[in-house]
Amino acid sequence: MATTVGTEDTITQLVTNLILLERDAIAAYEATINRLSDASLSQQVKAFRQDHMKHLEILNEIAAETGAEAPTEGDLKQMLTTGKVALAGLMGDGAILKAMRTNEDDTVAAYERASDHPSAIPKSLAFFQKALADERRHRDWMERTADAL
Repeated sequence: MATTVGTEDTITQLVTNLILLERDAIAAYEATINRLSDASLSQQVKAFRQDHMKHLEILNEIAAETGAEAPTEGDLKQMLTTGKVALAGLMGDGAILKAMRTNEDDTVAAYERASDHPSAIPKSLAFFQKALADERRHRDWMERTADAL
């Protein structure tokens, strides 16, 4: 399911939805770490999860500065992101990483749109561009690694 994050009218709505997206991503990463059988793959996924945790920390700072709501839990989409990983777990590490790549497609799309959002403040624009680079790196690794397995 493609995300609509990044199409919001205001910076406060955008930041709130990015926080939800990051919380969902962290849950999916935790599900992935718990299901991967290859320890070296798990280590890399843990490093990517740390990127998402840093994104969440910065988004919470931006929320405080802009007056945006900062949800403390994910939303219903979390069931979808973690559910894909759980189902893929039945087919092995390559399938798990392919499921995660589809999750990364959503975060890449969200940060691409956020990077061009008309109501973004300078601090948020710099962060959105950094997060976009991280998400592209995550997605590329997931794709390359899944294809190699």
